[in-house]
Amino acid sequence: MLSGKNILVAITGGIAAYKICELIRMYKRANANVRVIVTPNALNFVTKLTLQNLSQNEVGVEEFTLDEYRPEHISYADEADIMVVAPATANSISKFANGICDNLLTSIFCAFKKHVIIAPAMNCNMWANPIIQQNISKLSGLGYEILAPESGYLACGDVGVGRLCSLDKIFEATAKNLCMEKILSGKKIVITAGGTIEDIDPVRYISNYSSGKMGIALADVGYELGAEVTLVSTVATKQKPYKVISVKSALEMQKTVENEFLTSDCTIMAAAVADYRVKNKSEHKMKKTDENEISITLIKNPDILKSLCEKKKNQIVVGFCAESENLFENAKQKIKNKGCDYLIANDISRSDIGFSSDYNEVTILKKDGTIKKLERAEKSVIARMIFEEIYGQV
Repeated sequence: MLSGKNILVAITGGIAAYKICELIRMYKRANANVRVIVTPNALNFVTKLTLQNLSQNEVGVEEFTLDEYRPEHISYADEADIMVVAPATANSISKFANGICDNLLTSIFCAFKKHVIIAPAMNCNMWANPIIQQNISKLSGLGYEILAPESGYLACGDVGVGRLCSLDKIFEATAKNLCMEKILSGKKIVITAGGTIEDIDPVRYISNYSSGKMGIALADVGYELGAEVTLVSTVATKQKPYKVISVKSALEMQKTVENEFLTSDCTIMAAAVADYRVKNKSEHKMKKTDENEISITLIKNPDILKSLCEKKKNQIVVGFCAESENLFENAKQKIKNKGCDYLIANDISRSDIGFSSDYNEVTILKKDGTIKKLERAEKSVIARMIFEEIYGQV
């Protein structure tokens, strides 16, 4: 299943290094070409001769051993389709996260531009250390795939989380990435997320309950499928491997989206844009008075979705609607009024889906009148199914 694929296996200096011999055999049985690089400390746990015999390739250890005119770290990085770091020690993870290149393996990691899988393994107290967790979060946010360690009996005698995940899990993650077709390669997709915030004064505002999770899931999956993704978001996100533009109000979102829309192939308006904003926002905090009532005048915000539909040429425009009643009737009317190519209808009356939930259940309406319901699933799964409807099988 991996015939013709070039896998770079990177082994750092942890006791779990001996397990990687079997992982190499699994890759070879799947007809992959495997090259191995190790840190000098890894050779305390597994020999270079063993790794060479299993991989049927020379094993890289030293930084400046040159077999040809190119530096080795560039040569290894150029030739491989994927890099798998297993086991990844706390030391190497910290070097990765901070761009330290003090050996062949860390230099190759820094030069590697394709997908990287990192499978940590270490003492449970080291894994729980907040610095290590911060470095793991940083790497994950930058797009590196982390296969978290499992709980179990550790070589040091402790019992806890830190054990290398199963080799089957590492193999499956490798195969999934190498065999996954990047169907959105070459596409620029703009996605909005979160609820807009309309200021009343410097400390108060009008907004909604949107968490932005659906929009972020769409951005993550779109990037995974090869698209150039721009996420326009009102909610804070951890570091992402794609472009993120932070906005606050509907007017800010409109300006940003319209600018990105000009060069986009598809724009997905998953954000919950406020219908109204305060007409006269106070520059200072409004003080409480003796009056029992207060009036605030609201004016209508621009209809970003409709505006994009009126301007579009070859772009695909996808809208979202959140309804608490008469879902289908309201959605049908909205897609007709807006003129978008697709409309994703959400039922916000249910507590097990939508807004802050990690799950969703939606109905996709197309401009040709066809309707498809997507049953309750994680938002990442729903996101993939939405792209499938737009671009075909993924």
